[in-house]
Amino acid sequence: MLGINRERKMASRLTHGMDLRAMTQSLVALSEDNAAYFASQGPGDTARRLAGAFSGIREQALGLEPALGQLLGVAHLFDLDAETPANGYRSLVHTARCCLAHLLHKARYVTTSRKSIFFRAGHNLAELEAYLAALTQLRALAYYAQRLLAVNRPGGLFFEGDGGLSADFLKEYGTLHKGCFYGRCLGFQFTPAIRPFLQTISIGLVSFGEHYKRNESGIGVAASSLFTGGRFAIDPELRGAEFERITQNLDVHFWKAFWNITEIEVLSSLANMVSATVRVCRALSLPPQAFEIPLANNPQVNVTISPPVAHTGPGPVLVRLISYDLREGQDSEELNILARCEGPRSLELRPRSHHAPRSKSLVIHIHGGGFVAQTSKSHEPYLKSWAQELGVPILSIDYSLAPEAPFPRALEECFFAYCWALKNCRLLGSTGERVCLAGDSAGGNLCFTVSLRAAAYGVRIPDGIMAAYPATMLQASASPSRLMSLMDPLLPLSVLSKCLSAYAGEAGVQVPGAPEGRELVAKTPKECTGVEPEIQEDQEQQALGVMGLVKRDTALLLRDLRLGASSWLNTFLELGGRRPVDRSPPTTDTMRRSVSEAALQESSSLPKDSPKSLTLQDLSLVGGSTPPVLSSSEETLSSAPQDVNFFLPPSGTEDEVLEEQEESQENVDHLGSTFPDGFQPRRSSQGRANLSLQTSPIVKNPFMSPLLAHDSMLQSLPPVHIVACALDPMLDDSVMFARRLRGLGRPVTLRVVDDLPHGFLSLASLCRETRQATALCVERIRLILTPGTEIQTPPTSTKPRCSECSRNKHSPQTPTSATSTTPGLRSPGLAQAQPSRHSGLGPARS
Repeated sequence: MLGINRERKMASRLTHGMDLRAMTQSLVALSEDNAAYFASQGPGDTARRLAGAFSGIREQALGLEPALGQLLGVAHLFDLDAETPANGYRSLVHTARCCLAHLLHKARYVTTSRKSIFFRAGHNLAELEAYLAALTQLRALAYYAQRLLAVNRPGGLFFEGDGGLSADFLKEYGTLHKGCFYGRCLGFQFTPAIRPFLQTISIGLVSFGEHYKRNESGIGVAASSLFTGGRFAIDPELRGAEFERITQNLDVHFWKAFWNITEIEVLSSLANMVSATVRVCRALSLPPQAFEIPLANNPQVNVTISPPVAHTGPGPVLVRLISYDLREGQDSEELNILARCEGPRSLELRPRSHHAPRSKSLVIHIHGGGFVAQTSKSHEPYLKSWAQELGVPILSIDYSLAPEAPFPRALEECFFAYCWALKNCRLLGSTGERVCLAGDSAGGNLCFTVSLRAAAYGVRIPDGIMAAYPATMLQASASPSRLMSLMDPLLPLSVLSKCLSAYAGEAGVQVPGAPEGRELVAKTPKECTGVEPEIQEDQEQQALGVMGLVKRDTALLLRDLRLGASSWLNTFLELGGRRPVDRSPPTTDTMRRSVSEAALQESSSLPKDSPKSLTLQDLSLVGGSTPPVLSSSEETLSSAPQDVNFFLPPSGTEDEVLEEQEESQENVDHLGSTFPDGFQPRRSSQGRANLSLQTSPIVKNPFMSPLLAHDSMLQSLPPVHIVACALDPMLDDSVMFARRLRGLGRPVTLRVVDDLPHGFLSLASLCRETRQATALCVERIRLILTPGTEIQTPPTSTKPRCSECSRNKHSPQTPTSATSTTPGLRSPGLAQAQPSRHSGLGPARS
């Protein structure tokens, strides 16, 4: 592991120390030399494959370099300004340079070590072949980016239209090979400090998939995964293939369960042990009662704020109050009435004799999670650090999650909680003089839309918004940064598509007690039963007591460790061909199922106790007290261990399969013009992923996709501070949103952090780079909460737009003043540039 990290650091230095042409020329020369050497070593298979790998590297590098050069030559035209060099084209070029730099370092190593008796030919061959596959796919993405340049409007990063290139790319994505990016090449584009974490996540994901929907407790699934994850750790190719298969066949409920692993009591307690200690951490339940607040421009007139009603009817809104100091009002009887018990966690608040005065500021936080997963509990560690560093109370909103509660339920709940906080800030330990909205990913989207709704209602808008890597375009539109979802281990396009479809209401779930096949159109269990599942769980925890909870969890852990050990032994017996043969018809044993098989089961088997969050604790309720048993004909296995397949075969008749193959071939032929003669990307062996283009008009709603909002709506937004990731598939969302605000003369800053993945806030304590990026978010919030540090509004351009001018004439103007930037970050600080002449997007279409 140390050797691998050393090689990656060397490759990282090469990436920043050589220009593209010099790097390509050096790689081609070394590849030719190594190919000639191994071709002269006789007819051995390893030597032949090494020669072939270096020949392929030479061919792909020579083909890739001109495409990258063209992209790099025009990339500056899509930046926010000269001091913020960031957009999807730059990110794609940087990623390809990282791959070339690693191959260059490996080629140099092979050249100097190939004659040594310690040269590991097999290991180096596997790594060269993996990076050759990655380089081939990156070349295909570069050609797609060139096509985007040809069809997009000048200055626009997103393809405009309901089909066309976006539909073509979705179809093509389903056929492209992706496993190479999840095996040996996993996270090669990120900082070396983050890659061990990504490897752990990928191993946990594929191991978790094998135990998904089994009759185990939440901690039992994690414990069982520890036993079966070893083979994925030692076999990167197996891990990559399984990762690709999982991401193409799972459903949104799997991601809801996997992302909610951090909601398990044991894991969340461990995370809180290393986080900052706060005096107040209270879970509150806001009653669904209408109230009045004054208008911003006329405090003598009130407007009524109604409780959220979309999809599930009126219901309470759950929030969490976090404060480093116990302030006045935070332990009042009025607030105690709203408190909800969380078992032992409720003991964090104790009566204090000293109360700090109310803070002048308040931070209202909205968490991320793709609109489908996580709660404020998952984000507690960094929120506690924020509360300590900023010295202000933080109210985090636990909005209802899709697909059980699609748009606009989450927006309604967040707006209701925002208005309630404005009216009752004294209970939260604040005078409310300065209010900041902060959120990440999906939470950043909700921060923008809550502000837009506040402006539409005429109530007070926040003093500023801090959005970390927000999603501002929920329409399935192609962009250069979204091309990188092909290789992103945290945001694959298939996962992103499922989450957005769930939020748009295109992924229905079964209503409890409703006829089979009926989708969620009315009420969730919380409203159908009249009792919240959270309250029922709290009552059970109170009845058991602390010691009872410990005894129960210990018993479940021991049971699941035993089941996990048994599964681990069976796995190696199967792989080694020593599986005992039972000639009697199986009646009680259950065949181990993978996630892709589980994803094909009926959604009625999913737990429906809580629409708020499908956690691993819920998995223990699936199927009652006994695991689901397949019929004897389905359980019959081949006597040859290598014929065992834990994935269901593709459903459908033979004609449907042939039709799908013909459609796939037509799609390849249609996109053939994208690639030069003699080049084709590698195709997936897992079958085509089923990705649908979201054509519902709801995705164009400005309260769902704020990037598509009309200019008059965006002009009502407060100062906006965006912190984005250079290698994030959602980068173009941030760049284009900042460019639109800049073009309207609105105050906005964009800071882009290098070499970090989407979701770095949840990894705040992982390494130096994530700590720096998290500190940057705190700095942006502090600017909002400090009076007199507002962003200077840039002058509005009076020149008419000219869509027919040459792209070379649209270079962003240089800011009048510039400030120093933090190493690893891209931003002009508070210095503002002239607005771009092309926003890239016109008014929203209804």
